Amino acid sequence: MDPNNPVVQLCGQGMQAEAQGRADEARELFHQAWAAATDDFEACVAAHYVARHQDTPEGVLHWNTVCLERADRVGDERVAGFYPSMHLNLARANEELGNADKAREHYQRAADCGGDALSGPYRDGIRYAVAKGLRSTSESEALKELLAKLCARADLTALGLLLPSYLGDLGGAQDRVALLTALQMVHAGRSLPEDEQVILGRAITEVTASAKD
Repeated sequence: MDPNNPVVQLCGQGMQAEAQGRADEARELFHQAWAAATDDFEACVAAHYVARHQDTPEGVLHWNTVCLERADRVGDERVAGFYPSMHLNLARANEELGNADKAREHYQRAADCGGDALSGPYRDGIRYAVAKGLRSTSESEALKELLAKLCARADLTALGLLLPSYLGDLGGAQDRVALLTALQMVHAGRSLPEDEQVILGRAITEVTASAKD
C-alpha cells in the first residue's frame, strides 16, 4: 500500500494509537479514514480497521462484510492478499453469532486462498487461526486429549513433532498425511507413558478415518 495515501496514513495512526492503548482515538481515526475514502480500495482498507472497533458481533460482521464487498469491487492484485484475513474475520464474526455453516464456509474460503497472504509470520498466523476454526467442527477427540496430556507433562519432544502439522492442518489431503506421519513417528518412538500410547493409537485411527472422508 502507498504509505503516502491519506487513508493509509490515518489507519496507520489509528494502529499506533491502538497499540498505545488509546482505543477511542484509534476508533476515531479509523472512522476518519472511512470518511476520507475516495474509491473502493481505500474504503476496503478503512472498513477493515473500522471493524476492529465495533462493540457488537453484528457490527463486526457488518463492517467485515463491507470490507469484502469493496475488495470484490476492486478485483485486482491490490486486494488479493487481503482475502485470507477478510474471510477469517467473517468466519469469526459468524461463529460468534452462532452461524456455524457460514463460519465454516468462510474458514474454508480463507484456507483456499491462504497462500495469497503476505509470507512469513503474518501468513502463518492466519493459517493457524483458520486451522483452529476448521478443527472446531472436526477435531479428533483422542488427539485433543493426547495434546493436553503432553502439555501437562511438558513433553517438548513429542509436542515438537506433533504441533507443526497439527497447528497448520487445514484438512486437505497433504495436511492430513503430514499430521498422520507425525503421529506415527511418535507412536513408533514408544517414549510415552502407556496410557498416552493407547490414546495416541486412538488418535491415529481417528485421523486416518477423517483422511478417508
